[in-house]
Amino acid sequence: MYDVLIVGCGITGAATAFMLSKFQLKVGILERENDVSEGATKANSAILHAGYDPKPGTLMAKLSVRGVELARELCRQLDVPYRQCGSMVLAFSEGEKRTLQELLRRGEANGVQNLKILSGEAAGKLEPAISREVTAALFAPTAAVCSPWELCLALAETAVQNGTELHLETEVQGICRKAEGYAVQTNRGILETRFVVNAAGVFAEQVHNMVSAPTFSMKPSRGEYYLLDKCEGAKVDHVLFQCPNKNGKGVLVAPTVHGNLIVGPSAEPVNGNDTANTAEGLAFVRAKAEKSVPYVDYRQSIRNFSGVRARTDHPDFIIGFPDDAPGFLDLAGICSPGLSAAPAVGEYAVKLLEEAGLSLIPKENFFCTRRKIRFKALSDTEKRDLIAKEPSYGRVICRCETVTEGEILACFRTPIPPRSLDGVKRRVNTGMGRCQGGFCGPRIVELLANCLGVQPGEILQDRAGSRVLLEKTKGGAADV
Repeated sequence: MYDVLIVGCGITGAATAFMLSKFQLKVGILERENDVSEGATKANSAILHAGYDPKPGTLMAKLSVRGVELARELCRQLDVPYRQCGSMVLAFSEGEKRTLQELLRRGEANGVQNLKILSGEAAGKLEPAISREVTAALFAPTAAVCSPWELCLALAETAVQNGTELHLETEVQGICRKAEGYAVQTNRGILETRFVVNAAGVFAEQVHNMVSAPTFSMKPSRGEYYLLDKCEGAKVDHVLFQCPNKNGKGVLVAPTVHGNLIVGPSAEPVNGNDTANTAEGLAFVRAKAEKSVPYVDYRQSIRNFSGVRARTDHPDFIIGFPDDAPGFLDLAGICSPGLSAAPAVGEYAVKLLEEAGLSLIPKENFFCTRRKIRFKALSDTEKRDLIAKEPSYGRVICRCETVTEGEILACFRTPIPPRSLDGVKRRVNTGMGRCQGGFCGPRIVELLANCLGVQPGEILQDRAGSRVLLEKTKGGAADV
């Protein structure tokens, strides 16, 4: 029997597993996809928000400020790309100036450090590309950007190294209450556990309703984005927001940790996990963003994508045990600032589980370090020495991002090796450049097939069913 089973391995589930792995517990994670971070974690703005937006006293407020502090240290310990670039909320009218004052008040109440309101002129000196129509800006130097899927992967890998069992392609189909805990029915059999943590993202309502009377409803919201090439990456130095509204924090323009420029998102209600891009949604994003930064060259867009936020009909995070399901902990509605809050959500979940009777005995040998070789970041001397030791690092596979065969082979030896082209991409950044995998894709298919011991025709782009190549059947017809 497990002590804790976590349903879902996005950033919230991974952070919770990481925090639990510090203790002498039997912990498992159930993830329906073939990799971690397959939901909103891989498709968001990648912002670690300073914490001025949530209303004081809410879980969002408490956990986002604490989460950003934890994320900074975790990115350092686990070698996750991180950049504390700061953010600005731009005002274009007297009414929006008053909104900045309210955000300043909230931020100070939430404990955000060094917030200040700049004049339009001062904001323009910090960010010359912004519109001359900007009349003021709220400056938050503690805001940062990171690689969200790499942070999720790092947390999950560390949890696995510390004894957590990760069950990929394992979908929860039912949960039954037992005398001591729960029996969780999956497509791979039944697992018993004392506690269940519901970190299922947009599917959190379905998982909750398996054991408890309905108490919340999911209201998923799709956000569409532009990702622009590195030639536009230096357009701005800070995360630039417009004043928030009822649909969220609005359309932003921001640098990424990999040197690109990201623009978005929209906010459109959708059914389920619909991540399609639309002409209407992208046109909306572009029109809104041009108000902040008028001269972005959208001809340099290398990819459009969208993510679905796990919003609910509650205005705050939903974290707690339902009255009719003791031992079942909901971590639901963890939408923006969910990435920022995730480490603190995991920390808080452990506290609640302890209060509910989970015995926490710290491990004496908890392992919390991680180092990756990023070839293009090495000095010339380091590159020569590495190639002399391991020649595979001398073969560049992804030209756009200068990723070597050695880095790809190394990711196959990690605690959670990739099972798809996009799985490799999330680990070593292949296919993230201008050609979007057009050059390196075939070679990575070959390396992945060799690693997995399968035919190239079985290699997936990402999720189950997304096979990259066509094969001929005996009758001569193309079969996907």
